[in-house]
Formats: sequence, structure tokens, C-alpha cells
Amino acid sequence: MSLPASPQSPAVPLSILDLAPIPAGSTPAQALRNTVDLAQRAEAAGYARYWLAEHHLATGVAGISPALLIQLVAAATDHIRVGAGAVQLGHRTPLSVVEEFGLLDALFPGRIDLGLGRSGFRVPGKNGAAPAPKRPAPRHTEDRRTPEGLLLPKPYDFSRLIGSPLLTRYVRLVQFPGAELPEYREQVDHIQALIRGDHRTPEGLEAHALPGEGADLQLWILGSSAGASAEAAGALGLPFGANYHVAPAAVLEAVEAYRKAFVPSDVLDAPHVLVSADVVVAEDDATARHLASPYGLWVHSIRSGKGAIPFPTPQDAAAHAWTEEERALVEDRTRTQFAGSPQTVVEQLRVLQQATGADELLVTTITHDHQDRVRSLELLAEAWRQPDR
Repeated sequence: MSLPASPQSPAVPLSILDLAPIPAGSTPAQALRNTVDLAQRAEAAGYARYWLAEHHLATGVAGISPALLIQLVAAATDHIRVGAGAVQLGHRTPLSVVEEFGLLDALFPGRIDLGLGRSGFRVPGKNGAAPAPKRPAPRHTEDRRTPEGLLLPKPYDFSRLIGSPLLTRYVRLVQFPGAELPEYREQVDHIQALIRGDHRTPEGLEAHALPGEGADLQLWILGSSAGASAEAAGALGLPFGANYHVAPAAVLEAVEAYRKAFVPSDVLDAPHVLVSADVVVAEDDATARHLASPYGLWVHSIRSGKGAIPFPTPQDAAAHAWTEEERALVEDRTRTQFAGSPQTVVEQLRVLQQATGADELLVTTITHDHQDRVRSLELLAEAWRQPDR
């Protein structure tokens, strides 16, 4: 597997993660049209990859099926790599993943990235699941900064979502009753074997996924902690995506665990790390902060267990009276969102890259108005390719 350089910056490629957000007052159909338009603009601006996320039971997100969205985006673009960031293996079989992405590779050869996630809603003891590995807590318990200046906020306790209405609905509707969930590493092993064409059942029977077998896919492992995902990516010699935009407190531990576990493979001779960040770019810092102001309300809808709501307007955000408890629930995310002028955000991304040693960066941007989101990514691309960065 060769990892492409970005037309913008051969040293540190810049890519996009799109959730297909639904703005308040809009529709899923319009959100999908926005995704196609944004992908075309991203390709023209020189971004290296365009990844689509997977979310379920959220009224504010249309990105429910990465494979379908990849087909939509790849058909509307010419050369940008398109992929999943990530497929949730908590409710998928390895065969279904390989077959779907084998179809995509057959349609768009050499352009498809397959990002694998463990799924944040893998619940121990539910539906016959084996106990899931506990998410390792970051070593720090309060805010701190790296020598480069990167903020590592006080960690958010993801166990607070256990028992929430969102998780209850998810378990009942997304996972099959009584289904047994294999260990994450076992699932990845099956996926690799099916792609290689040497898969065997425990009884020694061959299994061939066509299309899928021999597919020219770039396989990635994505994770938010120093747990099973980071360890699997390292042990298998695969590239790893660390989610600063989801769990900023744990990003250094995740990257460290991956590098510590890394074993050279036919895919990579050395570790390869991609790190994500939330960004909003505008002509000046004040405008960017205004456009980014609804982000806290949106994160709160997720953290409070209801699921992502349609993305609010800045006016909605200004009218909300925050309690101290509400702010505490989201401040690790709002304080690590990079919102500002092109120069401000490029400097923040440079700090993130230096602190983590990232080989690539992945940015996700959500604003209420689609054209503000387009402008944000275009301004960032232009500033990123400046030689004095």
C-alpha cells in the first residue's frame, strides 16, 4: 500500500472528514447534495482524501452508510481518494465489509480507503457480546499543554453514555439480538484474510469474497484511545488514525500506544499516523468564532445521550443560556476546536502535527450555512500550501 502525498504539502497531507451534517431547517437530501458539492470543492482545492463517517439514530447527521456515500462522492469526483472514517465493526461482519468495499474498488480502482472503527457503542455483556476492552483513561486528570502548546484538556468520561436513551436505542435497533461480537483484532484479521484470498474457517474451509478478494484498498485503523484499536493497528503494521476531534485528552496516549505496538509489515515499514481536528476558518478570528459558536450545543446533544441534533444557527447558540454543568460536559471539545483566520488555524494545526508527530492531518468542519463550510475549507487549503507555513 502506498500512501499518497498531498498536492498541497508533500510533508503533511491535509484531508477532510465529512459527517454529512443536516443544518437546522434543512433536510437529509440537501445535506447529501452539500456533501457532493463539498467533495468536488475539496478535490479542486487539493485535499488528499475525503472520508465519510458513520452515525446512526441522529436527527442531525445524514452520514449513516459510508459505503453508499463513498459511491456517491467517488462518482462525482475524478482523483481524490475517498474512504470511510470509519466503518463501525460493532454491528458488521467482516464479509459484509469486504464485499461492499470490494464493489467500490471495482468501480473506482485505486481510490478507496477502508477505515475500520471498533464502535463507541460496543457494550459489554449485551446481546451476547464478549466483554469489551475498557477504554484506557488518559494519564492526566486536569488540563495540560504539551511543550509545543497543544491543549490536552481534562478527560471526558465516556462511560457517562452507558444507559443513555441513545445507547439503549442503538443496542436494540443496530445490533442483532443475541449476536456475539468477536474481538476487534479477530475481525480485522478476517477482513485482511478475505482481501488477501487466504481466509479459512475453523474447519479449514476456504472462503472467497468476490469482489473484494485482491481489492486495492488502503486499510486504516481508527481509534480514540490507547486501547484495542491502537494496539491492533500497530501489531498488524497498518496506518492509524487518532481522533483528537473526538477524544482530545487521549490523543498522545493513542499515538504512543500505536507506535509502541508497531511491527513492520508488507503494508508499512514504519508507523504512519493521521490525526483529526475540528476546524472552522473564516477571513478573521471573530467571524470564525461566530460561525463555530453552535458547536457546543451540537456536542451537548451527543454528550447528553440524545444524539446529534440538526446543526443550530449562530443565533440559536447566542440565545442559549448555558449552565455550568452543560459547559463542563462539552468544554474539552469546544476548547480544542480550531476556529479562526487561515493563519490562526494553520498555526494551530502545525502545533497539533508537531505534538503528535502526525504524518497526515484530517479536518472536519461543521457550520450552519453550507457556503461557510465550503469557504472554510478553501481558505484553509490556500493557507496550508503557502511556503512559509
